Amino acid sequence: MASENTTADPVETRPVVDDDLGVTSDFVADVVERLEAGDTAWLRDSASDMWAADVADLIEALDPDRREEYVQTVKDVVDPETYNEVDDDIREAILEQLEPEELAAAVQQLDSDDALDIVADLDEAQREDLLARLPDADSVLIRRGLQYSEYSAGRLMQRELLAIPAFWTVGDTIDFMRSSPDLPDEFYDIYVVDPRHRPLGSLALSRLLRSRRGVHIQDIMDDEVTPVPVDMDQEELADMFRRKDTVSVPVTDETGRLIGVVTIDDIVDVIDEEHEDDMMRMGGLSGDDLYRAAMETAKSRFPWLMTNLVTAVLASLVIAQFDATIQQIVALAVLMPIVASMGGNAGTQTLTVVVRALATRELSRGNALRLVGKEVIVGAANGFLFAVLAGGMAWVWFGDKALGGVIGAAMILNMISAGLFGAAIPVVLERMKIDPAIASTVLLTTVTDVVGFLAFLGLAAAVLYE
Repeated sequence: MASENTTADPVETRPVVDDDLGVTSDFVADVVERLEAGDTAWLRDSASDMWAADVADLIEALDPDRREEYVQTVKDVVDPETYNEVDDDIREAILEQLEPEELAAAVQQLDSDDALDIVADLDEAQREDLLARLPDADSVLIRRGLQYSEYSAGRLMQRELLAIPAFWTVGDTIDFMRSSPDLPDEFYDIYVVDPRHRPLGSLALSRLLRSRRGVHIQDIMDDEVTPVPVDMDQEELADMFRRKDTVSVPVTDETGRLIGVVTIDDIVDVIDEEHEDDMMRMGGLSGDDLYRAAMETAKSRFPWLMTNLVTAVLASLVIAQFDATIQQIVALAVLMPIVASMGGNAGTQTLTVVVRALATRELSRGNALRLVGKEVIVGAANGFLFAVLAGGMAWVWFGDKALGGVIGAAMILNMISAGLFGAAIPVVLERMKIDPAIASTVLLTTVTDVVGFLAFLGLAAAVLYE
């Protein structure tokens, strides 16, 4: 990849990427200037020299009109993997710009897993038209891949792999690799199979190359290979990669035959997607809407905001039960948000830790109760500390010792409830087969608001007006 623009024409030379983290704003400006000047040659040359991920970043950085013009200019020179790297919402628009023949040619250059990812995003009519233009072998593989669950190993695996019999020697394997035209472009492990094509073991390329030609494969292979079923969920698969520190795993069908391999580059994408999905769900979003139209984004966010409105009304109903008390001491209205806010923030801290532990499978039935107990203790400890601070502040501010004691006691109760429910809510939702990243936040906010207001106003009514 070219790391900088070295052409010597009127536009100033500027770096393309910043520490390999993406295209720079200066380079984006260069591209816009070249588009306005109609410098097609420069645009095509620079695009052909860039990594697919950098071209994808550039496409995302351009405004929609410039983006369409740029894609039309460079679509036949960029690495087809660019279409896998761009945001899903932008990819849809890009694929619509390609002629059917261009899209078919791009798909044929991709590994089977990347090709499947592209085809799966097309509508049914586009998909069938594309599959009809592909060679029969490619079309059959993609159709089989589409039959697997969207988030399964079957969707992630690539069909290109190297499988050899156990009785071969190192020399046989090397000679085969040198002469075979059908090897994957990149691979890490060789799989050893029996006559029924069931995996017996694996052999790292590094070990193969360090062994003498006459050594038999069965003598140096790792026979502890763990195949995964084609229907394994991608989250479970990612956890397996993390625990075993592996770079690839074989995938088998229902008969135990080796049919594909999942590699670490795909798992990195899965981890990134799952993390993003959890973050978005905790914020009440259905997905990354950075590149969606404004009205479509507003529509997708409405249901969650409506849910929050309902829960906010519930908290308001609690406050309404103490309106007479609030009218007598205005200080209560001033101090109420402090109690609710502290409980909400403390609960969010606990919730974040627990949801992450559930996602990484660090939290199980065996340690769930212990974690809940720990978070209650943490809530109590912080509750006492902030009770002293908030109570002292209220005392000094309003000159009322009893009021300081009330807010201090309410702080302790709400911080304890925040620790308890911040840990318990996601655990219970997980047991109920409900995604805790979706529902935990709104439930926890409701609990901390209701408990906070009820404790503070209830104690105020009991202590200040007994």
